[in-house]
Amino acid sequence: MNEEAAMPRPATTATPSRLRQLGWLVLIWSASVLTLTAAAGAMRLLMNAIGLQTA
Repeated sequence: MNEEAAMPRPATTATPSRLRQLGWLVLIWSASVLTLTAAAGAMRLLMNAIGLQTA
């Protein structure tokens, strides 16, 4: 008897659904936009603090 045939197969992991993948994409995109907005706001505050004015 073949020993490989007697061993059970490991459980396969389910692939994430398209909706779940899209959700992660939107979440990561939103987080990056918010981070860039915060960085731009901080730079603007710093510029105003040292006397540089934005138009």
